[in-house]
Amino acid sequence: MSEAGKGITASGASSEADAQTARPRALTDDEAVIEALRHGDDEAFTRLVDQLHASLRRIARLYVSSPAVADEVVQDTWLAVIQGVWAFEGRSSLRTWILRILINRAKTRALREGRTAPFAEVGVDDLEPPEDTTGAAHSPAAGEPGSSLRCPGPSPEARLLTNEARAQIQAAINALPARQRLVITMRDLEGCSSEEVCNVLGLSETNQRVILHRARSKVRAMLAAYYLGE
Repeated sequence: MSEAGKGITASGASSEADAQTARPRALTDDEAVIEALRHGDDEAFTRLVDQLHASLRRIARLYVSSPAVADEVVQDTWLAVIQGVWAFEGRSSLRTWILRILINRAKTRALREGRTAPFAEVGVDDLEPPEDTTGAAHSPAAGEPGSSLRCPGPSPEARLLTNEARAQIQAAINALPARQRLVITMRDLEGCSSEEVCNVLGLSETNQRVILHRARSKVRAMLAAYYLGE
């Protein structure tokens, strides 16, 4: 190749590299939402509320005495999100950040009502790993049979029993100790990941797994007793 050709090639590569450097990186979904909120995008805020409002209300309800108070906690949370959006540093996901705000406000309201918050303290029972028949700690991994309370694909029989099953599952969850009720609600009903639950509630992965295992086991036992008439 001639010296002129080499120069053109080098110049072209340099230009391409400069263009890549100058080109803005693509925003993640969370970053895009945050930028929209910071610029007063009402549609972005409405979409965020549509996505999370029902879940926030259900979680708030685990702390406070009535649906009306839960609504107030959620409204306070959305106000805090708008007021604090410029302070969001992206150290966690946007949903995790919002859940932390919600739970902090729900705890404050619960204390004002004289209620015990689900994570006011961690009991010894929740810190001890469950044991199988060999004495080894075990918690079902994701994808294992029975690792979640979510129902498998629909079948004629499942469709017939859906409403009754949902009612019984909710009743069983409501009967759990507060900590277990909160973790199983976040994981199995609201679809939060184990990482989100640990970050929001300040739990270790092991402790979160143990609490969830105990909650699922108790719910299944209560459902078995109901359906078998024990």
